[in-house]
Amino acid sequence: MALEQNIAVLIGGVGGAKLASGLAAILPPQRLTFIVNTGDDFWHLGLKICPDLDTLMYTLAGLGNPQLGWGLQDDSLTVLTALQKRYGFETWFRLGDQDLATHLLRSHRLRAGESLTATTRHLCQKLGVQPTLLPMCDAEVPTLIDTAAHGELGFQEYFVKHRWQPALRSIRHSGCEAAQPSAAVRAALQAADVVLLAPSNPWLSIAPILSVAGMRELLQSLTVPVVAVTPVIGGAAVKGPTAKIMRELGLEVTAENVALYYQGIISGFVNDRRNRTLRLAGLRTVKLDTLMHDINDKIALARSMLDWIGAWGA
Repeated sequence: MALEQNIAVLIGGVGGAKLASGLAAILPPQRLTFIVNTGDDFWHLGLKICPDLDTLMYTLAGLGNPQLGWGLQDDSLTVLTALQKRYGFETWFRLGDQDLATHLLRSHRLRAGESLTATTRHLCQKLGVQPTLLPMCDAEVPTLIDTAAHGELGFQEYFVKHRWQPALRSIRHSGCEAAQPSAAVRAALQAADVVLLAPSNPWLSIAPILSVAGMRELLQSLTVPVVAVTPVIGGAAVKGPTAKIMRELGLEVTAENVALYYQGIISGFVNDRRNRTLRLAGLRTVKLDTLMHDINDKIALARSMLDWIGAWGA
C-alpha cells in the first residue's frame, strides 16, 4: 500500500481503537481520517459525553487506559466518589477526574456555539493527536435500545448501567433522518483511496454512522475499495455484546452474517483465519489473523490488510 494514499475509517469502540493504533503506526497522519460513531453520545451531569470519540482520541494520544480500553490511564475518581458518598448521587457512569476536564471543555465550547467537529479538532490539537478525527455528524443522533425488560433505553443506560444484559428487541437511531454528514466527512470520503469499516460492533458502532441521511448513498457512490474487518472470530466476539446482539436479532454468529449486513456498501471483507471460508458473489475476501493482543498484532493486521487491498489493481 502506497503511503501517499488517503485512508478513511468508519470506527467506534474498543475494537476499532485497536485497529486505529496499528494504522496510525504505519501511515502518515495527514493521510489517515477516522469517522467516528457518535450514537453513543449523551448528556450527563450537564456535560456532553462522547465515549467513542474520546476512546479514539485518548488511544491515539497515548493516554488511554490499556486495561479497560477506555478512559484515561492512572485517572482518579475523587469527584465521582464525592458525588456518591456525600450527595447520594447514583454513579453508574464512571467519569475520572482528568476525563472530566475533556467533557467540561467540550461542553463549554458546544454551548458557545461551536460544532462538535470543530470542538473535536481543538481537543485533538491540544492532546497532540495527529490523524484526523471526525464525528460522523454534528447533529445529535442518539442510539436507543428497545429491551424486553425495561422498554426503550438510552444507549449508555443499556450498555453501562445494565451492562448490556437486557434482551434486545430493536435498535433506533433518533434524528438520523434529519442529520447530514458534515462537510469534513464528505470531503474525507470523497478524497479517500481506501475506506475501511473497523472491527467495531456492526449494530452498535457502525450502524449509527450508516444511519445518517445520505451516508449509505455517499459510500455507494465511491469507486475505491470499501473494506470491512470482521469483529467475529470463531463464532464469538473478542469483547462486548456483538455475539449476543446477533443472536437476539435472530442471526447466527458468523463473519458471513456481518458481511451480509454490509452488503451493498463493501467491496472487500477481511475474515479471520479461524473462521470458515467466506464466499459471497462480487465480494473480495481474505483470511488474516484479526486477533489483536498487542501493538505488534495491530500493526501486522493493518499492514497485511492494506497490502492485500493494494494488490487489487495488480
